[in-house]
Amino acid sequence: MNGSDWPSPSTNLSMVEEHIKKIVAATGVDVPRLVTGGSSLATLPLPLAAFVSLTITYKLDKASERFLNLAGPALENLAASCPWPSMAIVAALWTQKVKRWSDFLVFSASRTVFHHNNDAVEQLLRSCFTATLGMSSSSVCCCGGVASLLGHGFGSHCSGGLSPVAPGILYLRIFRCIKDCSILAEDILSLLMLSVKDIAETTVPRQRSDKLKKSKYGMRHGQVSLAAAMTQVKVAASLGATLVWLSGGTALVQSLIQEMLPSWFLSVQNLDQGGASGGMVYKLCGHALAYFAVYSGMFAWGIDPVPVSRRRERVMRSHFEFLASALDGKISLGCDLSLWRAYVSGFLGLVVECTPCWVQEVDLKVLRRLSNGLRQWSEDKLAVALLRRAGPEAMDAAAELILGSE
Repeated sequence: MNGSDWPSPSTNLSMVEEHIKKIVAATGVDVPRLVTGGSSLATLPLPLAAFVSLTITYKLDKASERFLNLAGPALENLAASCPWPSMAIVAALWTQKVKRWSDFLVFSASRTVFHHNNDAVEQLLRSCFTATLGMSSSSVCCCGGVASLLGHGFGSHCSGGLSPVAPGILYLRIFRCIKDCSILAEDILSLLMLSVKDIAETTVPRQRSDKLKKSKYGMRHGQVSLAAAMTQVKVAASLGATLVWLSGGTALVQSLIQEMLPSWFLSVQNLDQGGASGGMVYKLCGHALAYFAVYSGMFAWGIDPVPVSRRRERVMRSHFEFLASALDGKISLGCDLSLWRAYVSGFLGLVVECTPCWVQEVDLKVLRRLSNGLRQWSEDKLAVALLRRAGPEAMDAAAELILGSE
């Protein structure tokens, strides 16, 4: 692309770069440099260059409109799958031809920042959590909630050109291009725990630790009640479950519940270094994981007695067996005991109240073991409720449990 046989994109590359930086500014992701200086020329892979040369020569009239409507998405997808900064170069070329398409082309180019950079995707996910919880320092995402997560789309309706885009909008445009969803789920789980840790730190009494008044996101939070903290925990868990379900569907949810969560509990997790929060971090993290698991299962398989997939029964049987084996002492856990107790009580409590049909898909012997374990924790009401949800077959076991507790 020397500017004679081809139009040169160099005149617009700087503008495209600045607009991309502005769009992703709310995510905190660093945009790779487009303009390197020197004598190096912007280049495109040969298949993409051929496609661009074919489409860019068409006149913008009604006769060619049908062709461009067909070729446009194909060109965008091809450029997005090519190495960086192919899509940015295409945007710079087409912006010279059709200036009114500039916003759309630049926004499409901004998405490709995340296609080949796992660190950028992780940073985008982090921004989704901080925006939703109101912990972001960005003016676009400082209010919290869905409004901060999704914002108001994108465009140049504000002064100064393109406005920053909320992280949720960017993620909705790039998640289909993420290749390794298992790593993505691990990142979501890790970010959920970090978010809950930050929430827990704001509940610590003021006199206990002045250092915790300022969160790691640079914002100063007032002291909030435990009820308010639990509300934030539920929001974080629902966001995490939504991201997992959206990114990988039922297969990723199955992997999360059957493999990732058990592995996480078996490993050592140091979430409260120094014990500054008095164990609050572990308790809230346990509840967050309970909501995270139940929400993910509800998104994937629903709560109806007749499951949309037989996979739900296999996953629930496997997870309940893991819980029972850990309560029996057959499995040695690496996580904190208060976290584990909060998770088990929270998970089973949510299942009993919200998804009772899941209980009926679990073997009665496993439910007996779970009830005995809950009884050792003085969770008699939950133990009885769990057996009651199992149906008439479990009434004998429930009666024995009630009589044994008297």
